[in-house]
Amino acid sequence: MYLARYPVAAVAAYVALVVLFVFTTVQTTIEILGSRDAVASSAEILQTLESRHPLPRAMARSDAGVPMGSPFLEGPTASVASAMLLQRVLAATRRVSGNTLSSQVDIQGPLAKSGFVSATFNIELPSGALQPLLYDLEAGMPFLFIDELVVQPVANSTDKMRLVLGISAQRQGTK
Repeated sequence: MYLARYPVAAVAAYVALVVLFVFTTVQTTIEILGSRDAVASSAEILQTLESRHPLPRAMARSDAGVPMGSPFLEGPTASVASAMLLQRVLAATRRVSGNTLSSQVDIQGPLAKSGFVSATFNIELPSGALQPLLYDLEAGMPFLFIDELVVQPVANSTDKMRLVLGISAQRQGTK
């Protein structure tokens, strides 16, 4: 009723709404065109990268996060499986420039009945090598479980540490 009495106010409100709708339409159109240009630019960059280093189809489809190998220690007997455990830990220690001082395998431990093999290692490492060693042991195959970890500084050395590492792994059952 207010707008019927004042036709100038009605015309002003109508013009303001039309200007608002036109502004909104233009703004949305500009954003859509900008997004389309960004997608085209990204597709061009992707095509350039793919043409430089094409991946074989088998590699492109494989899951890079899954380590290769069996999740179990393989070997027909517990002794052979424990030797595989020793080799795995010794190789990981060498990769981080560590030195294995001693190792002891526990074939008859409390987990032996459930198919696990356990071992304890005394290792000397550079100070910054603990995290890479633990990652290597836990992320690779076969699956290794760290049961015990004791870290001590080496006397008269600021860049070395000694650790006692208790590790267990499940061995492959007999077929």
